[in-house]
Amino acid sequence: MELWDAYNKDGKKLDIDLIRGQDIKQGLFHLVCEIVVRHIDGSYLMMLRDYNKDIYPGYYELGAGGSVLKGESSIEGAARELKEETGIAANNLILISTYCDNKTAIYHSYLCETDINKNDIVLQENETIGYKWISKDELVEFMNSDSSIAHQKVRWLNYQHII
Repeated sequence: MELWDAYNKDGKKLDIDLIRGQDIKQGLFHLVCEIVVRHIDGSYLMMLRDYNKDIYPGYYELGAGGSVLKGESSIEGAARELKEETGIAANNLILISTYCDNKTAIYHSYLCETDINKNDIVLQENETIGYKWISKDELVEFMNSDSSIAHQKVRWLNYQHII
């Protein structure tokens, strides 16, 4: 059972636990972190979602991400998700955007710049099945296409000037 802390729309942590998979009452939110990974050579990491995922199976997504667990800070959750999904140990995450979907989630987007050997990405079983590195021009083209995940495209508009 995965537990999350509940937050109000303004991002204030409440003394309420949420359980992954259970309905979230209106007015309550959980934190989700997304991590954009930029290599020092200027390319960006795209992760291919497992075909068995419930949401967007077989889609490429920008970087890594997932829900922040109960007791974790946003940046701790981002570092954990990045390590789990890519093998990258981040100590230089920069918060670049926050976004509330007005449904059940508050998104914190981070930028991680890395000098990792590009062939050393580690895939997480049942989460990711492939990856590729793309140029900034390719990233812009991808995020403006129908192939990008809709919610990432919305947030992309908020932070594309930063990355």
